Amino acid sequence: MIVDFIDEQRAAGHAVESICAVLTSLGAPIAARTYRAAKAAREPSPGVLRLAYLMNEIHTRAFVLHPATGGYRLRPEGLYGRRKMTALVRRSTPNASRGSVDRAMRTLGLQGVRRGRGVRTTAPAKDGRRAGDLLDRNFTADAPNRTWVMDFT
Repeated sequence: MIVDFIDEQRAAGHAVESICAVLTSLGAPIAARTYRAAKAAREPSPGVLRLAYLMNEIHTRAFVLHPATGGYRLRPEGLYGRRKMTALVRRSTPNASRGSVDRAMRTLGLQGVRRGRGVRTTAPAKDGRRAGDLLDRNFTADAPNRTWVMDFT
């Protein structure tokens, strides 16, 4: 309500700081910074709007409404990675960038499916037993060069 009043006064040619000073003197304290923050919160930035439209585009391509459950089910396109999804989205939205598609997919929780097996760095021993803890997790030493610890994994 106060923000609308300040907007009307600005349209009449008054400065925000002077309007806020008069309102504060009349018992309705508001700072110019508060007005600008409220104004910015009302109007989303163009970048946020573009991201929202792009997220909607990706969501409609990646999910389909399941009639039996009423929830969304993942389509095969929902398994696309960033590169394929960017190519798919650019058919309808030519100005969609790779970064914005990546950001929208992360926000929606979508990841591409990776082929092949994951990298295995450590293989367990044949017996499946670990080496004993000789220090009982006490890594302090009485003097320098008294206790040596190494990792052999």
